[in-house]
Amino acid sequence: MTTATKPRIRVKAQTSRLTPAPEPARGPIGSRPRVGSAYMRGEWSPFLASWRPVLREASVEVASAYTAAAARAIDTVQNSGWIAGAVEQTIAREIGTGLRLSSRPDLDVLKWTSDEAQTWARKVERRWEGYCNRPIDCDLSGRASIGKLAAQALRSHFCYGEIVATLPFVKRDQGGQYGTKVQVISPHRLLHHYETPKIFDGVTREPDTGFPLAYRISSPHDMSSGEFKWRDVPARDGFGRPQCIHVFDGYAGQVRGIPPITPVLRVVRQFDQLSDATLMQALIQAIFAATVTSPSPTEQVLQAFQDYAEQTTKKPFTSAMEALFKTSIDWYDSSEIDLGKHGKIAHLAPGDKLEFHGSKTPSEFYEPFTRFLLREIARALGLTFEEMTGDYSGATYSSVRMATSVTWAIVLYRRAVISSPFYQPIYECWLEEEIENGWVDFPGGVEGFIANRAAATRAHWSGPAKPQADDLKFAKAIETLYSLGVISHEWICAEMGNDWEDVYEALAREKAMREKLDLPEPAIMLPPKTQPLDDGETEPAAPAKKPGKK
Repeated sequence: MTTATKPRIRVKAQTSRLTPAPEPARGPIGSRPRVGSAYMRGEWSPFLASWRPVLREASVEVASAYTAAAARAIDTVQNSGWIAGAVEQTIAREIGTGLRLSSRPDLDVLKWTSDEAQTWARKVERRWEGYCNRPIDCDLSGRASIGKLAAQALRSHFCYGEIVATLPFVKRDQGGQYGTKVQVISPHRLLHHYETPKIFDGVTREPDTGFPLAYRISSPHDMSSGEFKWRDVPARDGFGRPQCIHVFDGYAGQVRGIPPITPVLRVVRQFDQLSDATLMQALIQAIFAATVTSPSPTEQVLQAFQDYAEQTTKKPFTSAMEALFKTSIDWYDSSEIDLGKHGKIAHLAPGDKLEFHGSKTPSEFYEPFTRFLLREIARALGLTFEEMTGDYSGATYSSVRMATSVTWAIVLYRRAVISSPFYQPIYECWLEEEIENGWVDFPGGVEGFIANRAAATRAHWSGPAKPQADDLKFAKAIETLYSLGVISHEWICAEMGNDWEDVYEALAREKAMREKLDLPEPAIMLPPKTQPLDDGETEPAAPAKKPGKK
């Protein structure tokens, strides 16, 4: 029996006995990929082979497409009824006639009691309302209220993707009380100047952090002289007072905004082209309603559609048969039977064919496809299809309520990141002027305000209430939630678009007036509850007895 010997392999010092597998050859992009578990395995697919986007910074992407996107978005809003209506609907839903201020100063920082803060906040809110509704005080041109300026800013967001406004201090003697003014300007006046790394796309920034320092804004172009001027508007002055408002939404690293309608600009053009083509087809079918197929000359074919009188109008009757026809025509003309001339009977020659064409436009696929396009446009604008088109056919209470709940989150988001940042700097500048002039008391005066600007200007901005598909069901739901103790009157008033303090003050005034005029309370004025009978009818319930009385 032989003993198997273990083969001996000589290995060099500090080396491995295992030979590593050779590195697989990596061909250029587009070569046949290896089969394995990895992303983008379908590179050879015809849908991906020619799809080679380039990765760039968001600021570079926006800068390269800004001019074309903004110009097309403005043209779309100005010339498309669907888009113009959707923008107006969005403005009305997000801000209505203007956002309402709810001042909420920080009690811990300011060392105030709850009553002191509430009294101070109510005074600030009343004076802010007076400032907002006086165009001569708030608008640099003296023509718009703060609510109207906010609507202009929101339109600028949909057309340009950004809001640009300045906050100059101009004191007028023509009846104005305040010097804090607002000027909403077209974002294309924010010049696309580049002085890397300090100035990018017209915005002067800190090179390391990107913090905005100033904005390069051009003056309105003087067409008569051809002059072109620009100036650098600082973001804030030396005391932290805002000087320029620049609001946009987007990705990290963006310096400028881009219209939110940009992803569906192609869809809008497709919808317009489909509508134009369908209309043209319908017009052609209406003009060419009938065709004649005949080997005869055109003149003879058209003569077949004329009656005997039309054919013999310009030539005398030559034959006896024609004379007989003339006699019959004269007899019918002199008779009292009026058959009218709304139709004719054409006598065609053998082999001729007359065919009447009915309208085949729009096709059966037109409406489903247009609804699909409109749904994509509505989705990009943050609206439901029913809200954008006004077509609620086939919609149920549950579907409308669910769709409204989904899009309402978008409304709240845009109200928080687009509209509120437009209001807040204006409010800060106005409140600083109020305190500096002594119209609103603040500990330490304007110096104390500057030192505690964030705590003093803490506020919440609320707008129109969420739309309800059924007010009765909404009221029942609110009643149930309030009875469970999970919501407050403040929440209920905010959900209905009101301020709870305003509601309480109005209820107190109404109660005092009812007592003065000896009017019953609303609960007593309501009819008694009804109880169902066996046969389905109802009868009033017995009134409840007051305690202590028999």
